[in-house]
Amino acid sequence: EVQLVESGGGLVQPGGSLRLSCAASGFTFSSFDMSWFRQAPGKEREGVAAIDAGDRSTYADSVKGRFTVSKDNAKNTLYLQMNRMSPEDTAMYYCAAEGTTYGHLYGPLQEPKYNYWGQGTQVTVSS
Repeated sequence: EVQLVESGGGLVQPGGSLRLSCAASGFTFSSFDMSWFRQAPGKEREGVAAIDAGDRSTYADSVKGRFTVSKDNAKNTLYLQMNRMSPEDTAMYYCAAEGTTYGHLYGPLQEPKYNYWGQGTQVTVSS
């Protein structure tokens, strides 16, 4: 059974940093494209950062230069380092994995590409 469990969310002040983790199990982690999405209240879920099986990363314009996605294949864990955070980064953050045969039809930050999702971790940026 595929499981994705996010952790590391919390309250951070504007300008601060936070690192999210996503522990994966039930599949060959190193072979899957992975991503981070977020959903703010009243808004649609949006792709934030993605990293493919070849370690190529993609970022949304809104986080480029501030967020870094990485993974540790030995630990089956995906990370999202978030720096210089702003209140606009407040959202529920989700980890996702692509285990489909049609994922290549979508871009790395497009939601339909991914069929496995974690339960999310809340990030709040506020003073």
